[in-house]
This record gives sequence, structure tokens and C-alpha cells, in this order.
Amino acid sequence: MKLRQVKSILTQVSDLNFRLPDGTRVPSHFHVTEIGKVNKHFIDCGGTERQETIVNFQLWVAEDYDHRLQPEKLGTIIEMAEKSLALPDAEIEAEYQGATIQKFGLQFNGKDFELTAQQTDCLAKDQCGIPAAKPKVALADLQKSPGCTPGGNCC
Repeated sequence: MKLRQVKSILTQVSDLNFRLPDGTRVPSHFHVTEIGKVNKHFIDCGGTERQETIVNFQLWVAEDYDHRLQPEKLGTIIEMAEKSLALPDAEIEAEYQGATIQKFGLQFNGKDFELTAQQTDCLAKDQCGIPAAKPKVALADLQKSPGCTPGGNCC
């Protein structure tokens, strides 16, 4: 989810809720303690130099049970960060303190923001010798194709 999408959603919701990938809700007294621009400049395993920029939200749960972050307030914080940090309309990555600091993608289900699991990937599979994924074929499709027949000398 990109920053402009989050800003649009914040104007349409009355409550600000986040859910973890397992479906549990981030406690309602969470705070967004940071909004940042993260620039990553790296070389992949195939030797290609790459750059990417993400917008980072850090969610933190304190012992302050009396305050709730409202959508309008988060919108104001985003606007300040856009001006001060020249935030691009980039993908959002959310940090949340579990057993360790965890990083998540972000999506919206119509009611709550959902922290989504992220996975690593090889960006240079063609140069690393990693075979392309084999296409998955449904058994029903195999039965429809002529394939081998008795006496057809294909086996």
C-alpha cells in the first residue's frame, strides 16, 4: 500500500485499527512513534546496483491507556513528515515490536489496516542459477490433453 492510499483511507475512517498477520488487533492505545523515509542502496547477488525508497511507520504500544491515535492526527503527522522529509508516494513498511522488531507490509481490508508478512526474494535468479518455477498443471488439464496412449511409443 502506498502513502497516498493511507492518506485517503484516513479521511474515510472514524477509528484507527491495525491487525497483525495472525488476525489479532494491535492494542488500541498504540502510537505511531516515527514516520520516515528509508533509502536502500544495494547490489544484488547478480551484481546489479539497485535503489529503493520506502515510507516507514513505527507502531509502538505504551502503558498510556488513556490516549488513542485518531485518523486525523495520523494524517497531520504524515503531512508534517511529507514536508520535512520530502516523502515520496512509496510503499509503506510498518515496524512493530513483537518478540523482536518485526517489519510488515500494509494493506486495508475495508475496516482495519492489516500488517502483512513480508518475505525475502532473490532479485537475480537468472544470474544465480536458480531455475525458473515450473508451471503448475491441474490434474484435470492433464486428463484433457492427448498425452501418451498405448502403442504410441512415447513411454
